[in-house]
Amino acid sequence: MSTTTTASAPGGDARILHDALGPLREREQVAARLLEASAKHSFDPDRELDWDAPAEDGKWFWPPELVSLYDTPLWRRMPEEQRMDLARHEAASLASLGIWFEIILMQLLVRHIYDKSVTSNHVRYALTEIADECRHSMMFARLIGRNGTPAYPVPRRYHDMARVMKTVSTTPGSFAATLLGEEILDWMQRLTFPDERVQPLIRGVTRIHVVEEARHVRYAREELRRQIVTSPRWERELTRVTCGQTARVFSLCFINPAVYENVGLRREEAVAQVRASGHRREVMRSGARRLTDFLDDIGVLRGAGRALWKSSGLLA
Repeated sequence: MSTTTTASAPGGDARILHDALGPLREREQVAARLLEASAKHSFDPDRELDWDAPAEDGKWFWPPELVSLYDTPLWRRMPEEQRMDLARHEAASLASLGIWFEIILMQLLVRHIYDKSVTSNHVRYALTEIADECRHSMMFARLIGRNGTPAYPVPRRYHDMARVMKTVSTTPGSFAATLLGEEILDWMQRLTFPDERVQPLIRGVTRIHVVEEARHVRYAREELRRQIVTSPRWERELTRVTCGQTARVFSLCFINPAVYENVGLRREEAVAQVRASGHRREVMRSGARRLTDFLDDIGVLRGAGRALWKSSGLLA
């Protein structure tokens, strides 16, 4: 695509589109490399992990620094056993959130490839990713049951809101939402799987997810960059707003407040302390930083969308 074609984009989008053209790669070549990587580094969680091994005494189910109440006045009053129990329930809450996002992602991917060539590498990789996400969802569900906690679904209003979003979402909006659902959890899991304080089963689950999600993130980033360059202005503007709104919903649903009651805490007090926690705010922004830098670079974090991202707490 020539500079002349790019310069015709309306308003300030011309520079954004021109700058974005450089890193674009040919879609089929990217998909071919991802297919090759999938053939070499894909896992069957049922076979790879020891699901029958008992939990190890004194080990966490999630790194304490990533638990929502860490370093709050309430955390400092909690006995160690209660802190570890909260980590166990928050691991289940995050696994539940992961399943919710992956089910949404699978529908978005199926919609994306519906009218594309079924023999293309791009479609073959999308189907490979859908198979990965099916295994991940089953793995997370099995983990919840193995940890002895309930599942923690997102609130009904957000569940229904997502039903609408995944039905009407534009293609760039779908890939932006995909990255939001993947990258923050991926950042946390990259800190979790090498942490020897954490239960071996949790470390194994997060290791598998990190390895396979790296390909999914690459696929989504390449396609979103391509879509931002080629989509009409109205679609870019809509993507900015819907991406910001999705960030707000994601931050609200990240930990189900029922976890606090289930470990013997007062929900209102715990939620208030999490919201006031500078440590928690920094954790969430750190988890989102790689994504927000990317979205800013390709022109998604602009206007009303940027304001929504700021209100989510994920962007400083």
